[in-house]
Amino acid sequence: MSNTGNKNLKIAIDARMVNRTGIGTCIQHWLKDVAYTIALGDPKNLEPYGNIPKHIPFISSIYGYEEQLKFPYRALYREKPDVLHIPHCNVPLFYRGKMIVTIHDLTHLVYPEFLPMKIVHWYFKFIFWFVCKRANHIMVVSESTKRDLLCFYKVDPSKITVIPLAAGNEFVQKSKDEVDYLYDKFNIPRDKKIILYVGNLLPHKNLNGLLKGFAQMNGKENCRLVLIGKAFDGRTKATIEGDLGIENLVIHAGMVSQEDLVCFYNLADLFVLPSLYEGFGLPVLEALACKTPVACSNTSSLPEVGGNVAKYFDPSDPQSIAHTLENSINDKGKYDHEIEGWVRQFNWKASADKIQKIAADVAAIK
Repeated sequence: MSNTGNKNLKIAIDARMVNRTGIGTCIQHWLKDVAYTIALGDPKNLEPYGNIPKHIPFISSIYGYEEQLKFPYRALYREKPDVLHIPHCNVPLFYRGKMIVTIHDLTHLVYPEFLPMKIVHWYFKFIFWFVCKRANHIMVVSESTKRDLLCFYKVDPSKITVIPLAAGNEFVQKSKDEVDYLYDKFNIPRDKKIILYVGNLLPHKNLNGLLKGFAQMNGKENCRLVLIGKAFDGRTKATIEGDLGIENLVIHAGMVSQEDLVCFYNLADLFVLPSLYEGFGLPVLEALACKTPVACSNTSSLPEVGGNVAKYFDPSDPQSIAHTLENSINDKGKYDHEIEGWVRQFNWKASADKIQKIAADVAAIK
């Protein structure tokens, strides 16, 4: 889609994270659908986005002092943007122009015990405080994240707008013939039910909780749990499959292409997300867009994303996980109409339009 909107409005975005998972997916869609005129980031990564007139080089690690020192303050001031969009909490501390900020989650504050060092907790505690004080407007991806922000900081609720994410257009239902190749490519038995997990080993993702629940599932011998993500490139010793006696029932697919990911969602009989906490939980929506049933945690934002079409469990209770897996594994094809209606409510273009309007409103502030 070509950029539309107020042609006189100059909106800049820090797009350094464009090729990352999670936030990068959001930035990719926003770069296509929001009328940005300036993008900051690695020129090589910004090449596909020729719809944005001006690219300002900004190559730096994410978080910490380096990005503050290397932020292209002078180059950006020369362009005189009306608004700068920071797509995460890592705002430039010395920027004095108008700024809108997207906050995806407050995992670092909700679960500080999962952080490697105390100083990381204090860094994020400060940076979120600074966002609340400095941003002209804050956009969050769920009502859950908004509640968390209001819980930790004294901020005017009218300064916060919830703008949900969406599944990309590539996530669609496919025929069995289109996804059949995955069985041979990843050595998956054809006569087993497939339970799919997409994610990593971060503690709040609760993979061990899922493995414990799967180990207690009745009929698990007729299933295979497929794990997708960078953490599962090869057999990792970071999981407890051997201790639980399910090593032969779990398949580590590792990192896969976007095409393979869409096909995996379609191949699966059930997608499962056992997280203790999610700012949004985009894989839930991606699976539903492929008409694959979802079982996920009843925590944080996930009930917002799964609505009445997902089934829920207590992520801290392996028995609850096992019970929900048992009651969901044969649901494929039963609720396609309801799932389709639910997914239709989430739309990247609608989200982009909201960002565009907020930018215009902020730019109009005297």
